[in-house]
Amino acid sequence: MSLIKQTFNFIHCDVFACEPYSGNSLAVFPESKGLSGDQMLTITQELRHFESIFLKQTNGRICAQVFDLFKELPFAGHPIIGAACILHKQSGTDSERIWTIELPAGRSVQVTTEYRDGRYFGTLDQGRPKMLGTVEERAEIAQAFNLGALADLPLEVISTGLKYLVVPVDGGLADAHITVPDLETKLNGLGAEFAYLFDVGTFEGRHWNNDGIMEDVATGSAAGVVGAYALKHGLAQPSESVLLKQGHFMGRPSALIVTPFGTSGNVERVTVAGEVAFVGQGEVIAP
Repeated sequence: MSLIKQTFNFIHCDVFACEPYSGNSLAVFPESKGLSGDQMLTITQELRHFESIFLKQTNGRICAQVFDLFKELPFAGHPIIGAACILHKQSGTDSERIWTIELPAGRSVQVTTEYRDGRYFGTLDQGRPKMLGTVEERAEIAQAFNLGALADLPLEVISTGLKYLVVPVDGGLADAHITVPDLETKLNGLGAEFAYLFDVGTFEGRHWNNDGIMEDVATGSAAGVVGAYALKHGLAQPSESVLLKQGHFMGRPSALIVTPFGTSGNVERVTVAGEVAFVGQGEVIAP
């Protein structure tokens, strides 16, 4: 006789999207008690979203684990915003809410959610960015992404939870792609985990997994990094929001609202915000 396995409900939503079937898709598991990390990864790989987020709620605490198709991530922007808006929807209130979400390694973040005009809107405070240094290998990085000349700004590694190499360009995003098989090793050698291509003229970005197989539609964690970079280099003003576009080249246009605070010499914090659209819901059997 086969044993009955536990089932888990999930919500499918699109983040940084004003309507369903745009923005960055996400599976949110509002309650995942009983699932191991290996099971969460298996489920994420089965659902094939770029990332999935699994919540555990105990005595008012909300703990989250985020997975992409390869591993657990210590931090990610669009899953946290999506999860907070799901919690707001399930709460049944239209009033503004503030959610504290606990992440691995003892970090917690705050998300403010609003319900307005029939839509949910989330703002994630990514805290103070870490400025980890500039990178001099301009020609090598340009070649690795099939880019022509880079913008006349430094390549810089910045983190609000994940270490991104910001690659500033002035056009050329349409033809960009990863051309090297060992990008992750190359980035690690530069002190980065990922790279984010940022068009300084149009405020549009592109990002792939390091194997180059999957492109991300909207990268919330990188958006905070871009906000810090933009304030530091005079591309954005303190406390003023800028619109970062992504996903255009994939037919999934996304809008990320980025607001840096502080000064060019001292970026105190960055918020990343956007709308969340609801697509559907489902149930999976524990692997």
